[in-house]
Amino acid sequence: MPFCSQCGNQLTAWDFFCGKCGGRQPIPGTPGVYRPSPADGITPRTASMLCYVPFVGWIAALLVLAAERFREMRDVRFHAFQGLYLFVAWLLLDWAVVPWFHVLPPHIFPLGKVLQLVILGLWILMLIKTSREEKFSLPLIGELAERSL
Repeated sequence: MPFCSQCGNQLTAWDFFCGKCGGRQPIPGTPGVYRPSPADGITPRTASMLCYVPFVGWIAALLVLAAERFREMRDVRFHAFQGLYLFVAWLLLDWAVVPWFHVLPPHIFPLGKVLQLVILGLWILMLIKTSREEKFSLPLIGELAERSL
C-alpha cells in the first residue's frame, strides 16, 4: 500500500490526492514527479467559501468545477454549483427584474433594491455556513445544484 508523500497517510494505488491532508501524490510510474495544479494549495473548505464571494464567486465556482482535484468531492462541487446559480439569480434580478421596478416611485417602494439586498444577504449567509463547514441548501437554487452533481 502506498503512503502520502506529505503526511504519511495510507493511500490506495489509485489515489491522486491524500484524503487527510489533500496533498497531490506523484504520478504512478514516475516517483516524485507530478503536474502542479493551481488548486493544489486550496483546501476544500476554502474552495467552497470562494464560490460565495459576492459578485466574483462565479469565477472561483468555475475553477472548482474544472479542477481535477475536486471531481470526487460532492460537497465542494455542490457549493460551486449553488454559488454559480446564486450569481445567475443576481444577474436575472439585476438585468431583467429591477428595470421593471423603475416604473414605481423609488422612494415609496424600493422593491428592486430590497431584492438585491436579499441576494447579497444570501451570499453572506452562505459564506458563514461554509466557513463552519455546514452544507446548507438554498430553497430553489440548492435543488438545482443537487441535480447538477
